[in-house]
Amino acid sequence: MLTREQLENLEQEFLADYAMKSKESKGRSYPEPEHLYRLAFQRDRDRIIHCTAFRRLEYKTQVFVNYEGDYYRTRLTHTLEVAQIARTIARALRLNEDLVEAISLAHDLGHTPFGHAGEEILHNLMQGHGGFEHNQQGLRVVEYLEERYPDFKGLNLTWETREGILKHSSSYDHPEIEQGKVNLPTLEAQVVDLADEVAYDSHDLDDGITSQFIDIKALSKIEIWHQAQDEILQKQPQLKDEIQKYQIIKSLINLQVADALKQTERKLAEHDIHSVDQVREFSRKLACFSPAVNEQRKQLRRFLNLNLYQHYKVVRMSSKAKRFIQELFQCYLANPEQLPPTSRGRLKNEDTHRVICDYIAGMTDRYAQNEYRRLFQAYEAI
Repeated sequence: MLTREQLENLEQEFLADYAMKSKESKGRSYPEPEHLYRLAFQRDRDRIIHCTAFRRLEYKTQVFVNYEGDYYRTRLTHTLEVAQIARTIARALRLNEDLVEAISLAHDLGHTPFGHAGEEILHNLMQGHGGFEHNQQGLRVVEYLEERYPDFKGLNLTWETREGILKHSSSYDHPEIEQGKVNLPTLEAQVVDLADEVAYDSHDLDDGITSQFIDIKALSKIEIWHQAQDEILQKQPQLKDEIQKYQIIKSLINLQVADALKQTERKLAEHDIHSVDQVREFSRKLACFSPAVNEQRKQLRRFLNLNLYQHYKVVRMSSKAKRFIQELFQCYLANPEQLPPTSRGRLKNEDTHRVICDYIAGMTDRYAQNEYRRLFQAYEAI
């Protein structure tokens, strides 16, 4: 059996100089004995997988609400796809896969029901009370809201995993980073950001095509899709439509991952990066796409925004979701005694708005819809 100390030594031998090593972690908020055979970031990953907020991702919206079909991605399946892509990049760059996986699995723990519509309305409702941002909420989940241990609140994750959750950023996420401090996270956290973008766009294309909100013929005008499509059809021109779709999206993912690997490797060599401190102190992210692929991705994002995110059925659902959440929030605010005992018990010492916000943010789509019926439909059982 390999002990933790032996595994830490293997990391020192195998991982790149710029990779985060488990034994070099800044540690946990609450001191705990090290595990006999599990590394620090392994334990983070395991704690995240077993927590309540992670399980609830199964019934939280990505783009399509759960009842619209069993095929469509949820926050959970999106999270698993991000982890898979991020680990592929991490292994090729000799980064710490355990840390990458832990950050990947935790990166959406703070998301509300009903996707970005839920986040937007909660932020509006929390004006004057600290606002709402899902990265900060994710950190709040793992540091305070999860209760699984007798000696402390939260999951007591390592500093590096918590930093990766808070500083997660992409085309859709722009966390506010404290000024005057080193503001770039580890390369592992930067890789998760890239993987999130690749997974997000790719599975939204798949779901958009399956739902028939996106016309696959119109996609041929998008350069990066056309490039992937040509690669597949040149090899196998007679593929069934469904298989062709899967193969093109697979090619699209490979294209972006290969580009990110080459560009990141080039940046590391160009700027002579040989330590985690150099990664943190650099002026911009080192894990990135090439300028050419970045432009192609922008074109794809504009297409998705126009044809999927602004599709009238998606907009209708987003509008309905905002009404659900706003009315639930105002109902609880008018009479906080309607909150369940676990939340109600916090009202003596915490801001009522924040307690309500935490409760709603933790809901799944299904629970929010059921709660709405219980509170507003006269003949629904309480």
